[in-house]
Amino acid sequence: MSKKIAMIFPGQGSQSIGMGKSFYENSPLAREMFEKAGERIGVDFSQLLFEENEQLNETAYTQPAILLVSMIAYKLFQEAHPTDAVVFLGHSLGEFSALCASGAIDYVDAVELVHKRGALMQSACETIDAGMMAILGLDDAVVEDLCQKANANGKQVWPANFNQNGQLVVAGLKADLQAMESTFKEAGAKRALLLNMSIASHCPLLARAQEPLALEMEKMVHDTFSAPIVSNVTTQKYGTKSEAVTLLKDQLIKPVKYKQSIEAIANEIDLMIEFGNGTVLKGLNKRNAPNVETLAISDMETLAKVCEALS
Repeated sequence: MSKKIAMIFPGQGSQSIGMGKSFYENSPLAREMFEKAGERIGVDFSQLLFEENEQLNETAYTQPAILLVSMIAYKLFQEAHPTDAVVFLGHSLGEFSALCASGAIDYVDAVELVHKRGALMQSACETIDAGMMAILGLDDAVVEDLCQKANANGKQVWPANFNQNGQLVVAGLKADLQAMESTFKEAGAKRALLLNMSIASHCPLLARAQEPLALEMEKMVHDTFSAPIVSNVTTQKYGTKSEAVTLLKDQLIKPVKYKQSIEAIANEIDLMIEFGNGTVLKGLNKRNAPNVETLAISDMETLAKVCEALS
């Protein structure tokens, strides 16, 4: 019996200098994808990804870079070992990679789309001092309650990423996040760590970016899903263009429920494969779905290992 496989894709924060180099140096297809993606948005991806620079951490460039490497990993895997997914899933930006892997958007269009998404997110936060903070060691309900109380007192702080039990990221105004640090620690948090980010993802501060993103998606997304995608916003599956546009527009201002999404499909699948740089999601899944193995493809070596494991 063939395994029921969920194919999953990482989001922002998974980037690093050198990512994708193994693919680029060993695969003509990867080099072609680098070139076509770069032509579309006017970026030399080999320079962006392989040479020390600050641009890779700018949201408008981080997002297309991560998506490109994820899609190269996915396409090389499908070329080496054609495999159907029963469901696709991504973490934040990774949901756009999932959309691409499902066949609902061309990868070059997707690179352009998330380049614009990143720019829209940066623009929405350019007049405010926004940020994000990782909270470790507190129950989700406690963090949510503290954020609600802070909102009631005029602070702008919201839960943004539900990653795993005991690890939740909040977003908002940087001054309000810093003011909340002692509150989180007094409630029992092991750490309340301000992240090196100048945007506040997945919270109402990004409302300005919603309509422009939806307009771009209307132009690029198609009703051609090979398998459903699990929404970060609802944890439910979807498989139409109209749902994709609505849900990914909502995703800008609503929290990413990654933990809950994995829990929602854990009983329906036998295996997960992560495509992209690093093993961020594999690490999270050890706690989110300990009974389901996660394999990860981030370079030619891990590609060969996964293909061998599935043979």
